[in-house]
Amino acid sequence: MITHYADLELQTVSIQGVKQAYAGGLQLPILHESSNFIRFQLTPFTTLSFKESYEAIYPVHFAIQVPYSQFIDISSFIRQSGLFILKQENGQYIDETNGRKNLYFRDGDGNLLEIIAHEYIKENQIEVSGSLKAMYLREIGFPVKSVPIFRDWLKGTLKMKTERDQDTFNFVISGTVHAVVVSKERPWIPISMKALPPKMLVTLGTTDINFMNKLANKLDNSFLESDKVYFSKEGYNFCVKYSPDFKSSLLGELNLPILS
Repeated sequence: MITHYADLELQTVSIQGVKQAYAGGLQLPILHESSNFIRFQLTPFTTLSFKESYEAIYPVHFAIQVPYSQFIDISSFIRQSGLFILKQENGQYIDETNGRKNLYFRDGDGNLLEIIAHEYIKENQIEVSGSLKAMYLREIGFPVKSVPIFRDWLKGTLKMKTERDQDTFNFVISGTVHAVVVSKERPWIPISMKALPPKMLVTLGTTDINFMNKLANKLDNSFLESDKVYFSKEGYNFCVKYSPDFKSSLLGELNLPILS
């Protein structure tokens, strides 16, 4: 099964701008830097990468899970980071609903970031990282023409699940991974940002090497490289990476919902 997001690689028009936002503002450690590429450590098992491009950038939405008990302090840290904080539809910066809190903000490329916390998550079961107190990368947005087609592909091919199936917006889930599959016609909240399909490489982690090898044999036009298999769908580039160091028992220890 898919257990976690291992890496999210995005395009940028400015490595220095990215460096100021993520290393300077959010204080993420830099793992690798060159003239046209930079990679940050978000958690022990997840990185954020940016590759400089001379193409137009379509903003990405992604959400980072943080501890519910520390949400206010983390929000204050982000508000002091220099990044642009966004008001919610109710006019407030922080939304709190049914044991969930979130805050939206943007980086220099216009990407829509979110910190999110849930009261049901057993936060003492995982080591938080850095000043951001990141637990894991929870959500990545996938704007598509047909939500049912892409959702069913994720469920059938990557064995992901849903709580319920909807036609314009769906969370498709496996482990800590939430793929936010949204219609191109439905803008991202809270600023009604157009849901445009970004160019990105999403690396998904698995602790099951047989699952990875089966994917390589099953998928057309896939490419197997050591402990990784690469493939594409609906214009999105994916990689499934064998991650034996990830403790799969953590998924139960976090009290994540069990989907049938």
